[in-house]
Amino acid sequence: MPRPKTAPKLLAAAALGALALAQPAAAQQKVLRVVPSANLTLLDPVATSTVIIREHGLAIYESLFAWDADFNPKPMMVETYAVSPDKLKYTFTLRPGLKFHDGSPVATKDVLASLNRWMARDLMGQKLKQFMTGIERVDDRSFTLTLKEPYGFVELSLGSAIGQIPVIMREKEAMTDPFQQVPESIGSGPYKFIKSEWVPGATVVYEKNTDYVPRSEPPNGLSGARLVKVDRMEWKVIPDAATAANALARGEVDLWDQPRIDLLPTLATNKEVVIGKLHKLGNVGLYRPNALFPPFNNVKARQALAALINQPDYMGAAFGDPKFWQTCDAYYVCGGPYETKTGSEMFGKRPDRDKAKQLLAESGYKGEPIVILSTTEIGWIGALAEVAASELKAIGANVDLQIYDWGATTARVNKKDPPDKGGWNIFLTGASGATMHHPLTNLGTNMSCKGDNFIGWPCDEETESLRDKFIRAPDEATRKTTLEALSRRLWEEQPYTLLGQYDQPYAWRRNIEGVLKAPIIVFWNISKS
Repeated sequence: MPRPKTAPKLLAAAALGALALAQPAAAQQKVLRVVPSANLTLLDPVATSTVIIREHGLAIYESLFAWDADFNPKPMMVETYAVSPDKLKYTFTLRPGLKFHDGSPVATKDVLASLNRWMARDLMGQKLKQFMTGIERVDDRSFTLTLKEPYGFVELSLGSAIGQIPVIMREKEAMTDPFQQVPESIGSGPYKFIKSEWVPGATVVYEKNTDYVPRSEPPNGLSGARLVKVDRMEWKVIPDAATAANALARGEVDLWDQPRIDLLPTLATNKEVVIGKLHKLGNVGLYRPNALFPPFNNVKARQALAALINQPDYMGAAFGDPKFWQTCDAYYVCGGPYETKTGSEMFGKRPDRDKAKQLLAESGYKGEPIVILSTTEIGWIGALAEVAASELKAIGANVDLQIYDWGATTARVNKKDPPDKGGWNIFLTGASGATMHHPLTNLGTNMSCKGDNFIGWPCDEETESLRDKFIRAPDEATRKTTLEALSRRLWEEQPYTLLGQYDQPYAWRRNIEGVLKAPIIVFWNISKS
C-alpha cells in the first residue's frame, strides 16, 4: 500500500523540532547537521548494500584497503603487505594500535571472521573466494590469504566501496549469520554510532572517535587520513524535499545529501549555499527488463528497447538541465578506465520506432500487458518510468504502469513471480559510476545463469565466459581485447538498456569545507566554521 501522504510532513516536523531541542552541552560543540539521502532503518553494511547503509558503515568502520578518487586501492588498516613471487600468497600486517570503540584491540581473529562473513554476501567477495584456498592467522596482527591461481583484484576487492562493503567488525558481531543483522554497531572508524540517540525516521547521531589514529597520507577519495573535524554529527531525516531545502537555506542544517534536482535553481540563488558533485563518473541510468518472463526473456524484445530509446528524452525528464547529464553508450561508463562503445553501432541512429516495433513482434509479443514497476517518492525514477511507458505505447505495446511507495517497490522488484501474479516486466533505476565502471563490479552485466544475479536475472553463458576471461587476464593487452568482445556481446544481449549518465549534486552551507571527491559521500575531512 502507498504510504500516507502526511507521513513525510510529520517526520519533517519531528526532525526540525529535534533541532530546537539540542542539549546545552551539544551547543558548545561543533555539530555537523546532515539531511541524509534516506532514512537509516538498518545498521549492517554487510547484510545490505544500499547507499545510506554504506555511508553509515564508512563512518564507523574501517576496511583493510580503500579506493582513492581514481579507484586505486590503498592500504587503510593494513600497515604492510607482501605478495609471493608466484602471486599466490599474500601476507598482511595490521597497523599497530587499532582499537574498536569499546577499547578492545583490533586483531586478526576479527579480520578473518569479518572477511568470511562479507564473502558470503558480496559480489566481489564471492568472486575473491572462488580464487582462494583460505585465509589464516599468523599472529594477532598478521594473516595470510592464499589463492588457487593468480588474481589481479585482491586489493581492489578488500577495499571495495560498492555492494556490501568489507568492513572489519569485532569477531563476536562478525560471527553473526551473514543473512541476519548484527546486534551491535561497534567499529574502529573515525566516528562512533550513538545508538541510544537513534530515532529511526528522525535522527541518527555520531560522535568523534577521539581514540582514532588516522593514516599519515593526505585524504584521497576514501583513502588516506580520515580526519574528523567536528565533535558530533547528526543526521536529520526530512523526507519532504521542500522542507529540507528550506532548512538548508535557513542554516538549520549544514549539508543535504542528494537534494532533489528541481529545487537546485532556487538553492543556487542563496549565496550561503554551495552546490557541488562528488565524483567525475557520476551515475548511470538503467532500463532493466525482467529476463525471466515474456516478452523480455527473448533477446529481440530486449533489443527492441535499445532501438526505441532516445537517451536525452529520459535524462531530460529525470534531471532537467543538460549540465547535470550526458548521453553514453558505454556499459562500463563514459570517462572510466574501461570505457568502450564497441557494439553500439549495431543499432545505428536511435530512436528507430519502426525497428523497435519489428523486433518486439519478432520476439513473439502479442499485446500482453507489460508491467512497469515504479515509484514517485524518488522523483527521477518516476520520471524515467513515465517516459518508458509513453515510448512503449507509441509502438503499440500494452503498458501497465504501476506506482507504489519506494519500500513496496523495492520489495516487489526482488520477487521472481510472473508479472500477472505480483511480478514485473520493466524497472528503471540508476547506479553509481563507481559500481558500474568495471566488469567485476558492474552488477548489471553479471549474467550468471545461477539466478543469483541482480534483479531481472538475465542469463548468458558467453557473457559470463568473457567476464571471467577479463578477470583472469594476465596483462592489460589481453584484458583490453577481451573487453571489446565483452562489450559487443552485451550490446547483442542487452541485459539492460543504457539511459545515459547523470551527476547527483550535493548541497552544503558556505561555512562547510572539505567535502571529498569520492565514490560515495563521506563525513570526515569536513570542517565547519
